[in-house]
Formats: sequence, C-alpha cells, structure tokens
Amino acid sequence: MKSTAKWEKEFADRFAARFDELKELYCKVYNNDIRAFRWLAGAMHEYYQKRGAELRRLDREREKTPFWYSTNDMVGMMLYVDNFRDNLSGVREKIDYIKESGVNYLHLMPLLKSPVDRSDGGYAVADFRRVQPELGTIKDLEALTSECHKNGISVCLDFVMNHTSEDHEWAKAARSGDEEMRKRYFFFDGWDIPREFERTVPQVFPTTAPGNFTELEDGSIVMTTFYPYQWDLNYGNCVVFNDMVCNMLYLANRGIDIIRLDAVPYIWKELGTSCRNLPTVHKLVRMMRIVSEIVCPSVLLLGEVVMEPKKVAPYFGTGEKPECHMLYNVTTMASTWHTVATKDVRLLARQMGQLAQLPKDYVFLNYLRCHDDIGWGLDYVYLASLGMAEIPHKKFLNDYFTGKFEGSTSKGELYNDDESLGDARLCGTTASLCGIEAALAENDSDALKKAVDCDIMLHAYMLSQSGIPVIYSGDEIAGLNDYTYHDNPDKAADSRYLHRGKFDWKKAENRNDSKTVEGKIYQSIVKLEKIRREHKAFTASADFSVLDTGSDAVLGLRREYEGEKLYAYFNFSGSEQLTFFDAIISGTDLMTNEEIRGLSETLEPYGFLWILCVK
Repeated sequence: MKSTAKWEKEFADRFAARFDELKELYCKVYNNDIRAFRWLAGAMHEYYQKRGAELRRLDREREKTPFWYSTNDMVGMMLYVDNFRDNLSGVREKIDYIKESGVNYLHLMPLLKSPVDRSDGGYAVADFRRVQPELGTIKDLEALTSECHKNGISVCLDFVMNHTSEDHEWAKAARSGDEEMRKRYFFFDGWDIPREFERTVPQVFPTTAPGNFTELEDGSIVMTTFYPYQWDLNYGNCVVFNDMVCNMLYLANRGIDIIRLDAVPYIWKELGTSCRNLPTVHKLVRMMRIVSEIVCPSVLLLGEVVMEPKKVAPYFGTGEKPECHMLYNVTTMASTWHTVATKDVRLLARQMGQLAQLPKDYVFLNYLRCHDDIGWGLDYVYLASLGMAEIPHKKFLNDYFTGKFEGSTSKGELYNDDESLGDARLCGTTASLCGIEAALAENDSDALKKAVDCDIMLHAYMLSQSGIPVIYSGDEIAGLNDYTYHDNPDKAADSRYLHRGKFDWKKAENRNDSKTVEGKIYQSIVKLEKIRREHKAFTASADFSVLDTGSDAVLGLRREYEGEKLYAYFNFSGSEQLTFFDAIISGTDLMTNEEIRGLSETLEPYGFLWILCVK
C-alpha cells in the first residue's frame, strides 16, 4: 500500500506542476473543450499506473540527471530489424555485437503493423499497438527493450504522427461512411477546397506521388501529403490528438526510451498556408513534451525536421518551454557530402559556425547516412557567392555521386529525379559513396586506400560534432550498395532500397582482421568511439568553434571543456594538404599518442588529426 501511495503522489506532483500550462495550451488549440481535456488527463493517469516498476525506476533516475543523453559516451546505431537479424528475437541475440560496436542508443526503424505492399518502408502504420507479424510481437519488443536496458542501451522507435495507413481501423471505418471517423482525416466531397490547398502546399514526392490529395472509389477526396495510401490525420480534432498521445504512451510503456516524431512539421493543416511549421505544431509538440514529463519522464522526444537550420531550431522550444529533446542535424549531412564532392570546406565551416552559436543544451543527432535519401537542401545563397548556382550544382553533385563525373569513384543512384525542376535526391551507402565499392571492383589498391581513408575521416568528423553520433547499421563494416532491390517488384521503383540491404554477417566476421576493408573500418570506428568516451572535450555542451586552416580543403574545429582543448582537422581532398594551426600547438595526437608541436602539419589525402591539449 505504501508503495502504491508513493507512486500516486509521484504522478500527482508531476501533474500539478505542469497542469496550468497543459490546460491552457489544450484549451487554446481545442476551443476550451474541458471534457476532452479531462479525458486526456484520465488517460495519462491510466498509462502511468500501467507503467512497469523498472521503467518507473528509470524515470526517477533520469529525472535527477535530465541531460543524461548529452554526454560524450552516447553512440547510436539505426537498423532495420529484418535486415539486421530477421526479427526482434534475432536482434536480441546480437546485443553483444551492438555493445562491442560501442553502441548504447539503438534506433529500430519502423516495425509496427503495416500493409506489406503499401508501407513506405513501415511509415504507413495500420496498427500502432501491433508489430509486423514477421518481425515478432509486442512481447518480443518488450523483451528486447528490457534486455537493452540491462545492457545500458536506450531504444528509439519511430512514431508516425502525420498519417495512418488506409488500412488502419479508423481509415477503414471512414471509408465505409462513419462520419466520426471521417472527421479524423481531411475528407472533401469535391475538388474545390483541395485545389485551394494545392495552390500553397508544396509536393513532397512530385514524381512518385504527385499532389496532396487522393480520390477514393466513392468520389470522396482525402488528404494524402505523402503517398495515396497514407491518410493525413486531422489534429484539429481533439480526439485525434488524445488517441495519438495514448498510442505514444503505449509504446513508451513497452520500454521505448526515445520517441521519434516522424514528419512533425506537417501535422497541422490550414487552408492558404504551406501546411508546414505552423505555430500550432509547436503547441502540440509542447503538450506532448509535458505529457511525457508527467507520465514517463525518462522518455525523450526526437523531432524529425528535414528542413533548413532556421526552421529546425525552433523545435527545441525555449529554456522555459522546451519541445523536442533532440533533433536531426539534417543539413550537415547534405553539406558533408557536398564537401566530399567539391573538396571545398567553406560551406561546411560556415554551417559549423552557425551551429556553434546555438545554445549548448541543443542536442543534435549527427550522421553520415541514414535509411533515407540525401536531399540537396544546401545554402544556395551562400554558394552563389562562391560561384555555385543551384541547379547546375545539384546536377554536378548527382553526377559526381553516381560516378558520371570524371574522376569520381562514387557509386550511387538517384531518387525522385524531377527533370522539369532539374532536381533529384541521392541514394547509396557511405562506403559506396566514398569509392570503396568501385575500388574493390577494379582491384585498385591505391584507390581503395583513399576510399577507406575517406570513410574513416568522415566518421572522425561525425564523432567530432556536438551531439549524438549515429551510425547506419552496416557502415561500421563498410557495407556496400545492394542492387538486388531492382529484381523485387515491390521495391524496384524506390532506389532508397539501394542502401537498405541485408546486414552481411559473413563480412562482419572480418571486423577484427585489420587486413580486410571491414576490419580497417570497424576497428577505426571503435577506436574513435573509445577516444571520444575518454575525453570530456567531446561532450555535447563543450564550447566549440571553427578554425582557419589556411586551406579550403581542410576543416578545422576546436572543442573546449573543463581544461581540455581538442583541435580537430579534416582533409576533404585526395591530395596532401599543408594545414596551419591558429597558434603554436603543443599536444598529443589521440590516434597515435605522438606528441605534436608547431604551427602546421601536413595531412595525408583524406587524413585527419585529433590533437588534445590539456591546461
């Protein structure tokens, strides 16, 4: 009884501390619907009561250290369950490999029940409380998260907020004429209003899924921003918000530590706008943050905001009213690959300088590659000042990374190629884009060395950024493009499957053999991660700045925290570069343990330096 009373007081105290703001926000968005607000409050209490004892213990532990996720020992890995090890039980059997790889943040790509032939890679959810049958069950998911927690690993899962599958029970009822269910989506009797929306709403996939609406068999029109089988939810309906919050809490109670809010900028729609980043989106996210702080405070919200930095940062909220705990550093990924192609670090240095000005409690997820394509959303105003016009530059980048540009050894494929706009996105694994695939095919040892060095240098650069580095599963063993998707009729039209191949466990056996490509990449990444964990200069809250290296091909960064200074230099070119320090440096090369002193150093092609100076 005492234990139960303690739990009830715990919930009551958290709820009381946040009640006024939650109620005020809810009433603003939902027109003072107190009945609906009371329903939500009751549901929050119910999910709190159902939360397991170990998860409640974790809640209390992390409440005491609210920025537990911003330390220098966090390393992530994202993977598809079926590609990695067939199913959830298979992933659980490979936790030792995950730990050996230095990973303590595991992002499981979409695994909830979706139609096999209309899933968009799992982003068309038909049931938020069931796992795709071939991957296992909810119990299997709970077993995996429990085992991960025992091994110090936090688990992230995608939460698809903007839409459901047309096979979801809500959508099926709406299609059958259920008026209450139709109100959960955007239904129209004709094309007049949808056409008005189309005047101002951009298309997400103009070639593979043009338009933002789909006409159903009965003549009804439904909003489908992404694909025709993904029906946009109407968050103007409080029932949608309440039920989706409950779905989020259900997943949190299964042991999910990080809820990835998929496509969050799209969730609020208003006629006459772009239906992107509208002010009410931030009110909804803030409410979700408050709800999680009351029911499951150990759970983090990760915002997927695939937009330019000025539109990304607001999703952190403010110090007094925070929204997402973490956000993706999307633009840096694209800028990094731009730099690989141009051998010119000026754009990347500019962006690093902008990031250095942001508050230290802004935590970004940094990555080289992910499950998705690379979109060239670069700062073309700045690039124009360097003589790079947008459309020709995008063509150059795509030609370079598809191996069409003279001298390029990259192997990639285009995605959503829109010839009318002169625009396309890019697909490919890190290793293949770095040239490893081509060098192996041609048995060119010199080219292979450069490609491997480029791959390692890029990982060192990623690990030098503030935030949480995330490795795409397979990159740690130099996974190459998988062209078998061309032969699969369900995948052939989507080139993103090029980098969504099966994890090669046979190649993984080479990870401890430094004579193999797999071993060179794996051992280098593990060593870099170990060094990062051992030095406070890598912590997310460290001061950092961009250094003038005297070479447009070399990026220089300085990080400083509690008496440690790290000077990091990265050569993005395939030739030697004389690199000047900003002063006489006297420190230790963290990769070789050799002492370095002087005003300059020559970097090998695709070489890098991590120099530690201690006061």
